Amino acid sequence: MITPSDRDDGTAAALVEPAPGRTAVTPAGGRAKPHPTALSVGALLTALVALGQISTSIYIPSMPSLVQVFDTGTAEVSWTLSSFLLGFAVCQLIYGPLSDRFGRRPVLLTGLALYVAVSVACVFVTTIDGLIIGRLLQGMTACAGPVLGRAIIRDVYGAERSATVFAYVGVALAVSPAVAPMIGGYLQTWFGWQAAFVFLAAVGVLLLVLVLRLLAETNRHRIPGSLRLGRLAAAHATLLRSGRFHGYVLAVAFVFAGLMAFTAGAPFVFIDVLGLSPERFGMLLVFNVAGFLAGSLAAGRFTQRMGLDRLLLVGVSVSLLGGVAMLAPALAGTISVAVIVGPGAVFSFGMGIVLPGGMAGAMAPYPTIAGAASAVLGFVQMLVSAAAAMLAGAFTPASQLPMAAVIAGCTLMGFLAFLLLVWCRPPHRRGRR
Repeated sequence: MITPSDRDDGTAAALVEPAPGRTAVTPAGGRAKPHPTALSVGALLTALVALGQISTSIYIPSMPSLVQVFDTGTAEVSWTLSSFLLGFAVCQLIYGPLSDRFGRRPVLLTGLALYVAVSVACVFVTTIDGLIIGRLLQGMTACAGPVLGRAIIRDVYGAERSATVFAYVGVALAVSPAVAPMIGGYLQTWFGWQAAFVFLAAVGVLLLVLVLRLLAETNRHRIPGSLRLGRLAAAHATLLRSGRFHGYVLAVAFVFAGLMAFTAGAPFVFIDVLGLSPERFGMLLVFNVAGFLAGSLAAGRFTQRMGLDRLLLVGVSVSLLGGVAMLAPALAGTISVAVIVGPGAVFSFGMGIVLPGGMAGAMAPYPTIAGAASAVLGFVQMLVSAAAAMLAGAFTPASQLPMAAVIAGCTLMGFLAFLLLVWCRPPHRRGRR
């Protein structure tokens, strides 16, 4: 039976303090690669974790135009987002255990190669059903980056430092949701919706080359029988018996689902209802990203000073405040850019705290099954997000009300899950997770 522990076997600690210029060698004994803590590898891991966000957000400005391109409705177009999230959710349960058995690097290379192929295929679809299927497959392959990137961070930095590292990765991740829609808006205006998928294929090729050149294997806990049904069941049973694990995972999942509800509803509200251009809509997302960036910086600065759980309580509370602040004017019948963007930035500030802290809190106790823990976390996160995106996109928007209602509901659920399953469980009981 695999049991959680707050201590590693010393491998991660040995990896954290490399001498200047130190290199790591691949298990095969091939070309020497940078140490896993090198700046170049850190930048690569950040890009891998961001792959899901980039794949989700770059085509958002194109969503309203897809209604005319494929002669369909907003609900069908929203399915291109939901299908991506569903594929992303399910395949994380596959990549995690595979990486626990065969190592992070070969599984990651396979996932990235498939991602490139599927992204190219999406360029040539001619029906909305074809694009929905293509996005499903794209989600199934894109999840290799985030799930294995998180597991590699856990491998390298161990339980103690992973929360801080996730927070600083979150700072860098704040750039992608701002830059990707801005790029997507201009690609849509200049070249049409297919250009976004050409761009994603190019990103996939770049990441594939960088993984080949820079990333050494980091999984020192490979278990030959980890893919056996009994061992998989034991690993997941260890995770599912933990009430605190549930609390961290659900807090991350519901807060992130609020973001996906915004992603599904915002392009139609801003472009169709308020009449903004795709590129101006993309630029407005800078305010949300500024909030997320500020929250991530706060998490990196105050995690050790305040304690993870206390800081997370602040994060889920701020996200809930932002969700309620967006819902209130919608219920009053008021619609404008300001009453959406302002509360959205507040919500994003809280999310910048919740996402890195919740990920670290969920994964820290499980060094030997970090891949499985990352997979379960990602599965629940994306499954809840797909449901939120479907719900927010199910209505033809006449105002921001459907989107705001889903965001407020998701943040309330995340707040309650953290409060009941983590905050109300005293720290001295953590050994009984």
